Amino acid sequence: MSRQPTATRPPREKILVCGVLFPGQAAEHDGPLSEAMSLVAAAGAEALCADEPLIQKRPVPDASTLMGRGKVGEVKAAIERLQPDAVLVDNDLSPAHLRNLEKHWGVRVLDRSELILDIFAARARTAQARLQVELAQMEYLRPRLKRMWTHLERMEGVVGTRGPGETQLETDRRLIAKRIQDLKHRLEQIEEHTRRAVKSRAEHFTVGLVGYTNAGKSTLLNTLTGASEFVADMPFATLDTRTRQWKLGDGRMVLVSDTVGFVQRLPHHLVASFHATLEEALNVELLMHVVDAAHPDAAVQVKAVEDTLAQLTRRTADVLVLNKIDRVDETLHVQPLAQGRHEEVVLVSAVTGLGLDKLAAVVTQRINARSPVVEVRISAGDGKGIATLKAAGTVLEQRVEGDTELVLRLRLLDGAYGALQSALGKRARFQVLEAATVPFLKSE
Repeated sequence: MSRQPTATRPPREKILVCGVLFPGQAAEHDGPLSEAMSLVAAAGAEALCADEPLIQKRPVPDASTLMGRGKVGEVKAAIERLQPDAVLVDNDLSPAHLRNLEKHWGVRVLDRSELILDIFAARARTAQARLQVELAQMEYLRPRLKRMWTHLERMEGVVGTRGPGETQLETDRRLIAKRIQDLKHRLEQIEEHTRRAVKSRAEHFTVGLVGYTNAGKSTLLNTLTGASEFVADMPFATLDTRTRQWKLGDGRMVLVSDTVGFVQRLPHHLVASFHATLEEALNVELLMHVVDAAHPDAAVQVKAVEDTLAQLTRRTADVLVLNKIDRVDETLHVQPLAQGRHEEVVLVSAVTGLGLDKLAAVVTQRINARSPVVEVRISAGDGKGIATLKAAGTVLEQRVEGDTELVLRLRLLDGAYGALQSALGKRARFQVLEAATVPFLKSE
C-alpha cells in the first residue's frame, strides 16, 4: 500500500487585500492595491482579490473601523467566500481599528506597517539590521498589547481571576519599554561606529544611491563597481548599506553606497530605527536619486522618496538618475520627470550600460570641483611616497628637477590632501596651485 505524500513545508498563507484611499493619496496606474499585493508576495504569502478591488474613497477615516460600514460588510462577504487566513488593510490602523475590524470579520487583520515590518524581519541578515527591525517592531507593538490579551476578557469578574489581564499587560509594557531602551542603546553604539567609519573615508569621494524600492539601485551598484550584490525583482531586496569601489576612467577611486529602498507611507518607526543604516548612504559627497523611469507611477515614487528624505535629513539629492531607460519606448515620456528639477538629470540603463559614461562624467566634474590642484616635490628615490601620491589623485604633470627631485602636479580631494600631508610629513613639500571651487563636505 503506497503512502500518501505529505507536505514538507506549510502552505502559503492566503491574505485578502483591501484599503481606503484618502485625499492626497495618488491612485496606482497598475490598479488599486497593486503595490499592497506585491508586498504580500514579497512576504511569501498569496494575495487574494475579490471580483472588484476592495478599495474605498473617503474624505476622513471612520473613527471605529477606518472604512465605512458598507465596505466592512463587503469585505466580510469576500472573507466568507474566499476563506483567507488574514486580511491586509493597506493603511495604518490604530489599535481600536484593529480590534473592531477583527471582531467584525472574525479573522486576523494586518495593516500596512505590520506587513512591511514582517518583510524587513524576514530579510534582515546582519546584526545591525536585526536590531533595527526589532526596535521598529517593539515600537509598533507597544500600543497594541491589549489586542494580544483579549482572551483574558472572558475571565473578567470571575472569583480568583480578577486582575490578571491588567497585570500581564503592565508586565509586558515594562518588558517592552526595557527592551526598547536596550535596543536604542546598542544602535547608538553602532551609529557612533558608523560615523567613525564614514569619517575614516575622508580621502575618498563618496556617492550614495537612494530611491524607491526596486528602482534598480543594486543593479546600478553592480554595473558601476563590478560587484555581485544580490538583485531581485521584489520590494526590499536590499536592507543593509553596501559600499563598493568604483574606478573612474582617469583611475580615481570612488566609494558607492547602496541601501534600503523606500516606499509610500513607509512606517515612521522603521525610518527612525534605520537611521544608522541610512546615515551611511546619506552622509556622502554626492547623493544620487535612482528612479525607475519605466514605471507608470514614477512621479509618485519620486515624491515618496523625497518625502522620506525630508524626514531623515534636510539634504536633497544632487543627481536624478532616470534608470531603466531601455524599457522606455519614447524618451519624451520621461520629460515630465525631468522638468523643473533643481538637480542634474541623467538617463541611464544599468543593464545595457546606456548613459553610464554621462553619469561618470557628472561624478568626475563634481570631484574636480572639490579637488585643489597641488604641486608636490619629493625625492625621486622615495618610491613608496611617490606611489602613495599617485594612488591618491590624478597626475596632471610630472617632471624631474636636478636628477634628485620629482615634481608632481596632482588633483587631490581636500580630504586626501590633508591625509597625504600627515602621512608624508617632511618627506614632501606641498603647494596649492588652484583651490577647490566647492568645499569638501567632510572637512566642514
